Amino acid sequence: MKQISGLSRPRFLPDNFTLALIGTLVLASVLPCRGAALQDVDRLTNVAIAVLFFLHGAKLSREAVIAGASHWRLHALVLLTTFVLFPLFGLALKPLLSPLVTPALYAGIVFLCTLPSTVQSSIAFTAIAKGNVPAAVCSASASSIIGIFVTPVVVSLVLSSHIGSGSAWRTIGEILLQLFVPFLCGQLLRPLIGGWLERNESIVGAVDQGSILLIVYSAFSEAVGEGLWHQAPPSALAGLLVADGVLLAAALITTGLVSKWLGFERADRVTIVFCGSKKSLSSGITMAKVIFASHAVGTAVLPLMLFHQIQLMVCAALAQRWGRRAEPSPSLAPVGAKSLLPRCRHQA
Repeated sequence: MKQISGLSRPRFLPDNFTLALIGTLVLASVLPCRGAALQDVDRLTNVAIAVLFFLHGAKLSREAVIAGASHWRLHALVLLTTFVLFPLFGLALKPLLSPLVTPALYAGIVFLCTLPSTVQSSIAFTAIAKGNVPAAVCSASASSIIGIFVTPVVVSLVLSSHIGSGSAWRTIGEILLQLFVPFLCGQLLRPLIGGWLERNESIVGAVDQGSILLIVYSAFSEAVGEGLWHQAPPSALAGLLVADGVLLAAALITTGLVSKWLGFERADRVTIVFCGSKKSLSSGITMAKVIFASHAVGTAVLPLMLFHQIQLMVCAALAQRWGRRAEPSPSLAPVGAKSLLPRCRHQA
């Protein structure tokens, strides 16, 4: 049971960050930002995006990435699953899933299919399940970086009628400026500030979460002004829950079966399942703000926000179950790995 001020929290109650996301949605629905205030919040959001990716760059350990880089077959499979198989799922399942939601929400589902994998939570779940942690660090990190280039291209191919004006190359240029340049600056400054960030993870986490909440408030304020909740009735939201669940199940089953069929060892299969089936909330929300027209961002990220919570709950259960069944492997599951779980709850 989780503890809140000395009192036990029921297991069914979402974590604090999920509650904060829900509260932000309610606030944007009741008190949306408008006019000049919205423009000010939008500028602040751009700064928050830069800070968020700067921190991501500064936290990424190059040594850990190099240590796991030799497993090229594993990384190739994860990247193919993330950027090829997932988008194909989104397109192939459209006849089955699109009747459950609105066209705008299904565009958001296809968008989440193009996103890179998570970093922190993929690594944490791999560690808990006693998988190949160095390979997970390398694979998830590579996915995050490659996604900066690949996601806008794939989105432009499959969702050309839903994105804002401009070519894919222009979108890539904007993403490079807003996301990759701060990320690269963080990497370059890691030798100077990396130790401080590791010693002050609570501060970094607060900035991380605060940036995402600000982006969500800005996006949904404009979406509410454009009639978001009239375009997304309760029946469509229920259908979205089913659609996200089907996508996650398809990804988990496929990565598990294919990795076994290709002869990967158990530890590598665990890494492939967790890195290949997850989607990044922070990358998705920030990229959506650049890729989509401003009034469409809220609808575009709503499927991702729901998918994020589903993947955390399902993967947490799988990781703990697989970890209990696995043989002890100190080299792949460092002492204290389970302590990563609470931290990964808010990470994208």
